[in-house]
Amino acid sequence: MQTRNPFLDEFAKLSTSAMGLAQAAGEEAKSAFRAQSDRIAAEMDLVRRDEFDVLKAQVIALRAEVAELQKAAAAKAKAPKTGTSTDGTRLPDAAG
Repeated sequence: MQTRNPFLDEFAKLSTSAMGLAQAAGEEAKSAFRAQSDRIAAEMDLVRRDEFDVLKAQVIALRAEVAELQKAAAAKAKAPKTGTSTDGTRLPDAAG
């Protein structure tokens, strides 16, 4: 057997309204926080992910090139120098 209690009906309506209000306030707070964080990130002049990836690839390529140049320089430094030596004999000086 059901009876209609106006107090409980009004309390249920009030609770439903309060939950709707709380949900709306939560959404409003979330959107305000998101807007504030977007503004702060824009002011910080952060790099975008695609720009970072391009720069990272360039750094990797440059490191490989530097390593190759260092190997070439080391090989050249170890190679004997040719074309300017005199087979080990001393040239006579002006005095004779």
